[in-house]
Amino acid sequence: MLRHLFVSKVRVKLLETYFSCPDKLYYGRQLSRKLNEQINAVRRELENLKEAGVVKSEKRGNRIYFSLNKDFIHYEALLLLFLKSTGLGEAIIKNQSRLGKLKWVFFSKNFAQNQPSPAEAIDIFVVGEVILPELSALIAQEERLRKREINYSVMDEAEFKFRFSGKDPFLTNLLMVPRLTILGNEVHLLN
Repeated sequence: MLRHLFVSKVRVKLLETYFSCPDKLYYGRQLSRKLNEQINAVRRELENLKEAGVVKSEKRGNRIYFSLNKDFIHYEALLLLFLKSTGLGEAIIKNQSRLGKLKWVFFSKNFAQNQPSPAEAIDIFVVGEVILPELSALIAQEERLRKREINYSVMDEAEFKFRFSGKDPFLTNLLMVPRLTILGNEVHLLN
């Protein structure tokens, strides 16, 4: 899908690389090797992304490093686009019929940005009639890629509504965490 929205395949590869690890810095030749693309194409696309404000650069020694500009006005929208189009987000969307009747799926912002979360924090929250073995298999795959355990919680719709109406502390705390919705939304659950 991303290749249909963005004209340049190099730009798509660059954005996928940056949004999979938003805090990482890369220099041009490093990206050229990582993406297996020509250095001139990588440099051109980095300059285009810098001019648009998506990335910023800083000089360190004799290298210019590029990183995502988290102050970019459309940063969160692009992050969400890439979350839904790659990795676990894409897998959940593609396999939603095999996963059951999903009403709402969100990732914590820390998880979405591949940042460490507190030990007790929930990375992924799912509401609906979920086929747990299918969801667990997708999450296990992502755990292998990220080389870390993913904390997730699943509730059916009735439990969610009951706990929400009772101002359950677990749910209240969970809903206060910055999050990015992958599928559905809470508005439908609360009406």
